[in-house]
Amino acid sequence: MADLFESIEPPRVPLAERMRPKSLDEVAGQQHLLGPGKPLRLAFSARKPHSMILWGPPGVGKTTLARLMAQGFDADFVALSAVFSGVKEIREAIQQAQAAKARGRHTILFVDEVHRFNKSQQDAFLPYVEQGLVTFIGATTENPSFEVNSALLSRAAVYVLEPLDADAMQTLFGRAWQIACPGLAIDDDARDRMIGFADGDARRLMNLIEQVQVAAETAGVAPVTADFVDAALSQNLRRFDKGGEAFYDQISALHKSVRGSDPDASLYWLCRMLDGGADPLYLGRRLIRMAVEDIGLADPRALEISLNACATYERLGSPEGELALAQATIFLACAAKSNAAYKAYNAARDFVKRDGSRPVPLHLRNAPTRLMKELGYGKTYRYAHDEPDAYAAGEDYLPEGMARPGWYQPTPRGMEARIGDKLAHLRALDAAARQESTRRGSSAASATGANPEGTSGQDRDNLSAAGDDRT
Repeated sequence: MADLFESIEPPRVPLAERMRPKSLDEVAGQQHLLGPGKPLRLAFSARKPHSMILWGPPGVGKTTLARLMAQGFDADFVALSAVFSGVKEIREAIQQAQAAKARGRHTILFVDEVHRFNKSQQDAFLPYVEQGLVTFIGATTENPSFEVNSALLSRAAVYVLEPLDADAMQTLFGRAWQIACPGLAIDDDARDRMIGFADGDARRLMNLIEQVQVAAETAGVAPVTADFVDAALSQNLRRFDKGGEAFYDQISALHKSVRGSDPDASLYWLCRMLDGGADPLYLGRRLIRMAVEDIGLADPRALEISLNACATYERLGSPEGELALAQATIFLACAAKSNAAYKAYNAARDFVKRDGSRPVPLHLRNAPTRLMKELGYGKTYRYAHDEPDAYAAGEDYLPEGMARPGWYQPTPRGMEARIGDKLAHLRALDAAARQESTRRGSSAASATGANPEGTSGQDRDNLSAAGDDRT
C-alpha cells in the first residue's frame, strides 16, 4: 500500500499559475492601460498607488495586475474573494493592514468579485480607504456603475480591461505550449481552434492546453490536429453570463443591428447569444419588442412573424425551432423601419400622466338608459358607417377644449407611407367639413335673424347641437 501511494505523482501547479506574469512587461494585452504614457504604466513609474476598480471579463489579468502593483509598490498584498468572504474576513484583513502599518509597511487590499459584496460590506472598506490605511483594488466582471456603491466608486479610479485580442492570445499560446507540451507538435488549425475556444480568456486558454496535453499523451497522438482538439475538448460555451454585462451588451448589439437593417450582423449576435446559452424564448420576446418598437406600422407583418417564430420554437424546441427565430430576425432586419407608433404612444402616455381627467364629450358617451338619453348622452353622435366613405368628416373625438396633439406622425416608409396618405386625405375632409359647418352656421344665423318664426325651437336646438358638435 505504501508503494502504491509513493507511485502517485503530486499534483502539478496549474499552468495558469505557472504562466502568471512576473513583471509588467510580461502582461499580454491591455496596452490601452499599460502602454507607454498610459494610466497604469504611469502609476507604476511614479510608484504612487491609488485605489481602483478593475472591470473586465474573466481571465484578462485583473488579479495579476493587483499582485504586480503590490510588488512594484513594495507593499503587502492581502487578497479577499467576495464569494467566500464576509465581515469576519474583512475585519481580519484590516487587522493585517494595521499590523503592517506598525511595521512601516503599506497594504494593498485586493477584493476579487467585489460586486458580490452587499452594500454594508462594501461600506466597511470606506473609512480605511479614506484614512489611507489600505490601497483598495476591486476586481469585477460586472458594470461597477450598477454593482459598486457610489461612495466607494467615488474614491476609486475605474479601469476597463478588454478581452485579449488575437495577437495577445497567440503570444500566450506560444509561451504556454512550450512550457506545458515541450516537443509535442501542433498544427496551425489546432492552435487557432483552441484560441477560438478560449474566447479572449487567458486562464481558459491555459486550461485548454492542459486538457489537450493530457489527452495527447494518453492517446499517443502527434502532431495535435484540429480534429483531435475537437474530440478531446468538450466545447465550452463562449463567454456569456445570463445575468451579467456580456448578456446586456449582446442583446443591445442584436437590437441595434436589427434597427440598423443589417441582417448579417443581426444573425451574428443572435447566434452568439444562442451559442452562449441565452433562453431562445427570451430572444423571441425581444424580437417581438423590436417589431413593435422599430418597425411598427411600416410593416405590420413583423409583429405577426415574430409571434409565429416564438410559437414555432415552443412547438419544435431546439435546435429546429431556432431556425424560426433566425428567419424572423432576418425579416425584421430587412423590413421598413418606423418608430412613429412607439413615439406616439410614449407622448400620449406622458401627456395623460401630466394632464387632468378630462370628461368624455356628451356625444361620445354611451346611453343605455332613458335618463342618459334625456341628458344628451350620445345625442349628436354620427355613426361613421352611415357616412360617405365610412368617415364622419369633421367629427371631433377628443375631449372638449383639447387641441389636436398630432402625436402620431407616419413615416414615408413601407406601409406607413400609405397610412400617411390616408390620414392626410381624412384631415382634408375634416377641414372641408368644418368650413361647410361654419358656412351653414352663418347662413342659419342670418335666416333666424331675418325670420325668427321661420325655424322651430327644436330645429334651432338641433342646429345648435350640430354646431357645438363640430367645434
